[in-house]
Order: sequence, then structure tokens, then C-alpha cells
Amino acid sequence: MFNFIVRRLLQLIPTLFVVSAIVFALLALKPGDPIDELRIGNPGFTQADYERLAKAYGLDQPWYVRYWFWLGRAIQGDFGPSRNYGRPAAEYVFNVRLPNTLVLSGISLTLALIIAIPAGVISALRKQTPIDYGITVVNFVGISIPIFWLGIILIYIFSVHFRQFLPAGSLSTPGINWPDWAAITAQTTDTGLAVSQYADKAVDYIVDRARHLVLPVVALSSLQTASWTRFMRSSMLEVIHLDYVRTARAKGVDERRVVLRHALRNAVLPIITLIALAIPAVFSGAVLTETVFNWPGMGRAIFDAILVNDLNVAMVSLMFISLLILAFNLLADIAYAMVDPRIRYD
Repeated sequence: MFNFIVRRLLQLIPTLFVVSAIVFALLALKPGDPIDELRIGNPGFTQADYERLAKAYGLDQPWYVRYWFWLGRAIQGDFGPSRNYGRPAAEYVFNVRLPNTLVLSGISLTLALIIAIPAGVISALRKQTPIDYGITVVNFVGISIPIFWLGIILIYIFSVHFRQFLPAGSLSTPGINWPDWAAITAQTTDTGLAVSQYADKAVDYIVDRARHLVLPVVALSSLQTASWTRFMRSSMLEVIHLDYVRTARAKGVDERRVVLRHALRNAVLPIITLIALAIPAVFSGAVLTETVFNWPGMGRAIFDAILVNDLNVAMVSLMFISLLILAFNLLADIAYAMVDPRIRYD
């Protein structure tokens, strides 16, 4: 196992190098550049100004020359500044945008897991019954509907048709922030009243954030829920007909114990790989979800950065997703070997 992990880690280096070169080339060769944004917003912008800024930013060089300069800085941990936000690109992505994406993706994955495993087990145990057919139809709908279209439909139903029953987007309602204890205590000398006001405002803030999370979480988790349910059903159907399950039933073991301890434990093995591979996929899918719901996460940062040609922000975000894909592929292989003792890599 140790040699396998070392080999896979060494493979990450050339893989990331190739991915970074391809991503950089695609972003650099797209029409427009960061200076065009200045030209559009400034009528007095001259060609001399353009040439001066292009030389200062290195945009007068071919993309592959700029890539080597970027790679040399990136190896040292310097991913360059964000021209759109006026701060280091890595600091902006990881400190400002990534926490919001982690909250959205984490809740979406957890919700998908909570629904998919029981639904898949029930569908397998009730094969060819109305329950099984109903779950199968819902799964096909969840897999077939694009995330962005589902998001628009959810906004129309819950925010437009039902008149703001749930917020259409954004992170929170303007004006509702986490309470400032110092500001509250400055308004009253009654400690009990201050604690009560602080708690009320904290609850309002949490409830408001939760309401803003509902629609994007439902949209982002729909595909994973449907996919995992189908895989769980197929895996469970395969396991419940194996000899050791029939033997347990023949010995008079309680049906719940047969399902949970003997069948489910082995049927869940393929889901381990799917979960590990789904984590970076959720980050990728968050680009569409966060754009539709105006959620200020890393996915929306990628979309905005590409629109305004903020190359450094786009590169940091896309390379982070690429690293997630490679890392969780490795973790999936390791977890699979740990759960199933029959698998050996050395």
C-alpha cells in the first residue's frame, strides 16, 4: 500500500503540470484580455496606454512564455494578484469564496447521502413494487434535469409564484448580519437583556442563512442523490442474492440484521468510490448552481473571473478543483482497499 501511495503521489506532479498548461492556454487564448475592460470603461484610453499596460502585465508575450512565468511563481506559492479585486488571487479564492462553497457543497453531499442510501436499499428490497417504480422514476428525472434549469424552475416556483416563500439567491438578506456583542452592550446596561437581544439576532441570522441555502442545496444535491440511489439499488440487488446472505436467513437471523449487517455493509462499497469522486464533481457543478442562485462561492468566482479575464483567480480556482479530483481519486482507492480486505495494491 505504501509503495502504491508513493507512486500515485509522484504521478500527481506531471498530471498537474499538464492540466495547468492546458487550462492556462485555454484561458489565455480566449478573446479579450484584462486591459480590454479598462478600454471599455475609459473613453480616453489610447493605444499607447494599451501597449504600456500590456508590457507591464506581460500580455505582449506569447501565452507559453507567460505560462512559464506564472508556473515559476505558482511553485513558490505566488499565484499573482487579482486584477478585478485588487488583492492576491489565492487569498481571495481561499479566504473569501471557498468557505461559502464548502458550506454549500458539504450540506448538499450530506443531504444526498442521507437520502440516497436508504432510498436505494428500500428500492432493492421492494423490487418491482410501486415503491421501487416510484423511486426509479424520480431517479431518472433527477439525472435528466440539468442543474441550471432545475435552479431556474425552483426560483420561479418558490420565489416568484409563491412570492418570496424562499429567497431567489445570494448569501443572506442585506442588513441581517451576525450580531455585534459590543454594539449591543453599548446600548444597554442590563446583561440579561443584552444576552437576549444577542441570541435573538443570532437566531435570525442563522435562520436567514438557512433559508438562502435551501434552493441551491436542493439543486446541487439532486444529481448526486439520483445517481447514488441507482448505484445503491443495483449493488444491494447483487448482494442480497449471494450465498452468505441466504445462509444468514436460513439460520433464522433477524431480517433487519441481515440487511444492515451483512448485505448493506458490502453493498455500500461502490458508494465509497462514488462519494470520493463526487466531492470534486460537486465543486465543478457548483459553478452553475452558484451562478444561477448568485451564491458568492468559488464556482461563481470562476464564472466572474472568466467574464472579466481575471486569469489568476480562474487559474487558482480551476487548479484547486483539478487537485481535488486527483486527490480524491487516490483517497477512493485507499478507502476501497481498507474496507474490502480482498483488494491489494502491492
